[in-house]
Amino acid sequence: MSQALDVIQTGFVDRRSYSSGAVPPAFERRQFANSYAELSPEARELAQAIDSYKICHRRRFINTDELLAVIKSLGYHKD
Repeated sequence: MSQALDVIQTGFVDRRSYSSGAVPPAFERRQFANSYAELSPEARELAQAIDSYKICHRRRFINTDELLAVIKSLGYHKD
């Protein structure tokens, strides 16, 4: 019970912040990491672009606006 009180008293710890000297994770988990081989060349390009975006922006998941930005960055547009 006292351990729970210690956690409450210390406050919130942002594990994503590495400015305090913490070491970043050795690898990033990605959505498509194990399924590139099964994808068509176009789908593989999209999956790699999404993974690059997620790593660059430190996101585990992306929303539809971010997905649209990735798709547009590949050169796709609506006619």
